Amino acid sequence: MRGKGCWSKGEEGQEEKIKIKERMEERKSVSRESSFCTSDTHAIGIFLAHFRTTQFYEVDGFNLCLEFWQAEAERLKQQLHNLEGSQRQLLAHDLSGLEWNDLKSLENQLETSLHNVRLKKDKIMVEQIQELRKKENIMHRENMELHREFNMIRQDSVNFQRKVYGKQDVNGGQGSSVTQNTNTPDDADEIRLELSQPQVPDEKPEAAAKGQNFPRKSA
Repeated sequence: MRGKGCWSKGEEGQEEKIKIKERMEERKSVSRESSFCTSDTHAIGIFLAHFRTTQFYEVDGFNLCLEFWQAEAERLKQQLHNLEGSQRQLLAHDLSGLEWNDLKSLENQLETSLHNVRLKKDKIMVEQIQELRKKENIMHRENMELHREFNMIRQDSVNFQRKVYGKQDVNGGQGSSVTQNTNTPDDADEIRLELSQPQVPDEKPEAAAKGQNFPRKSA
């Protein structure tokens, strides 16, 4: 509140200057024949006196504002020092000068802080697990969709292969029948020769021939 009102007197002096200027303009319009009459001189004197007073107030207001901001800087500096001391105590870097009650209070504060940290950590972990489950469900649905599309493509491929191979089998059967109908007689003879059994020669003529070769015994 003190800093906000530092320049209030200076503003009042500025308004007074404007009023004096307006008054001087009015008087100049009334008495144009004489440049400096007694009333104008009096008005100028009032203006100069007010100007000196206003300047004094402005300087005084500046000093007041300077004192205010210096005090504010000292307060913030002390607050920073206290916070640094509390931080060292929380980190157990500086426990000198603390009594049992102070240490107990510090312990309770640390336990409360640790509990809050764990709650926050568990909350974040649960949120991450839920997010991962959502991603898992999305990936599962995408995988099922891809599997269904793959089965459709594979079934189409099988049907296409059946159509192609079915036509080839029909064409192949027709070609084999034509080939069988156009066999030559020589081929038929060869087939009969291959399938016929070898003939066993008659032993009687061979025996007769053997008998003719032996000389007859004399009586």
